[in-house]
Amino acid sequence: MASKHLAFAYPVSSEEEIKSILEGLRKEHHQANHVCYAWRLGWDKNRYRLNDDGEPSGTAGKPIFGQIQSDDLTNVLIAVVRYFGGTKLGTGGLIDAYKTSSRMAIDAGEVILKPVKDHYLLRFPYSSMPVVMKALKAADMDKLRTDFGENCEIEFLVTAEHASMIEAMHSESNHTEVVHLGRL
Repeated sequence: MASKHLAFAYPVSSEEEIKSILEGLRKEHHQANHVCYAWRLGWDKNRYRLNDDGEPSGTAGKPIFGQIQSDDLTNVLIAVVRYFGGTKLGTGGLIDAYKTSSRMAIDAGEVILKPVKDHYLLRFPYSSMPVVMKALKAADMDKLRTDFGENCEIEFLVTAEHASMIEAMHSESNHTEVVHLGRL
């Protein structure tokens, strides 16, 4: 009997989400011998992890991650569940099986393109509201949180291409505080 490889690709945005998905796969496939995976997160693609889950080193996580790299994907988890069928595949066979399974999962899914966004917090006096709101509307922001008390705050996301407009608000007005909270 041949081994069975079941491959799954998920859009993800955090390590907590990845951990939850992997726990779910392990519960659902509790009789499987291995749940191998690779993931990559972030706009700069610098957070990643590969896992062979007991397979010989470099025969599972690395070929899975290679497929992520070959399609230049990020914010993705690919997991391959292996049910051992009794026939040893050898190093080359394992690498090919995990690579092929991962490729099939990617091809079966849909790549979702999302723009890189900068996360900001803007603090300003209420009297500056019209000027600030006009600039934010021009920057096509995604509002996350607002507080329009005596001192106003708006937390929002803007595409990286509009980030310079937001940064300029600080230099144009010494009453507006611009805090860059990161890039997503």
